[in-house]
Amino acid sequence: MKDSYYFISDVHLGLEDKPKEKLKEKVLLRFFDDVKKNGIELFIIGDLFDYWIEYREVVPKGYYKIFTKISELIEEGVKITYLAGNHDFWRGRYFKDEFDIDISDKPVERTINGKKFFLHHGDGLAYKDTGYKILKKILRNKVNQFLYSLVHPDVGIKLAKKSSHSSRFYTSAKDYSKHDGIKDYGIEKIKEGFDYAIMGHRHKPQIVSPSGYEGKYYINLGDWMFNFTYAQFRNNEIELIKYYDLKNESYENKIIKPEILN
Repeated sequence: MKDSYYFISDVHLGLEDKPKEKLKEKVLLRFFDDVKKNGIELFIIGDLFDYWIEYREVVPKGYYKIFTKISELIEEGVKITYLAGNHDFWRGRYFKDEFDIDISDKPVERTINGKKFFLHHGDGLAYKDTGYKILKKILRNKVNQFLYSLVHPDVGIKLAKKSSHSSRFYTSAKDYSKHDGIKDYGIEKIKEGFDYAIMGHRHKPQIVSPSGYEGKYYINLGDWMFNFTYAQFRNNEIELIKYYDLKNESYENKIIKPEILN
C-alpha cells in the first residue's frame, strides 16, 4: 500500500559532463522506481533541470528516459507537484499538456494528515541578494520572454545555458556561513505554525528543529549533484535521507540526524 510523500530539489540535469549526467540519470531513475512503488505524491521543489526553456514546438533534448519515468509515475497514480526554481525560467505548456503537471511560481502551503507544510524553492531569500532579484525579474519578464521566443531554438537554448550559469553565479557567490536567510525564513515559518518548512536552492542538506518546537523542522533538501538527498513523509513523520553515496558509489538510504537550534 502506498504510504509516502517524497520531496526532492536541485537535480540540475544537463549541468555536468556526460559520465556524471549518466550517473545522475541512473540514480534518479532508480529513485523514481521507489516513488512509483510507495509514493502518493512527489514534490519537486525546483531545478530538476539546470535550465528549462521551451518553444511552442520545441523543448530541450536529452531527457527521454526521465520523461518516460515521469509518465510511468503519473500512470501509477503518483501525483506530482512542481515548484519553480531559479533555473525553471521560460516555461510553456509542455508539463501540463504532456503530464498534467502544474508548475507553481509561488510557495505552496499544504496540509497532509494534519501536518502543515510550507514549500519554497528558496531563491531570493538570501540576505543582500539584490543581484539575483534583479536577474530574476529580467528572466521572468513577459515582454523579455516574448522577444526571446522569436529567437531560433538552437540559439535560444545556448543563451539559456548562459543565463543558467549567471543564476548559479549569484547563488554560489552568497556567503551562507554566518547568516543563512533561507534557513532563517524557514525557522520563522515554523514559528508561525507550520510543522515543516521544506526548501532547496542551497545544495546543502539540513534538517533543523528550533528549540521549543520539538517535532517541527526546517529542511533543506540538498541536491542531486553531490549529496543525492531527499525527504520522505510517512506515518506522520518526516525524515531527510541520503539516497546515494557518490564517494563510495553505493546506495544508502541513510537517515540524516536532525539538529536542534538553540
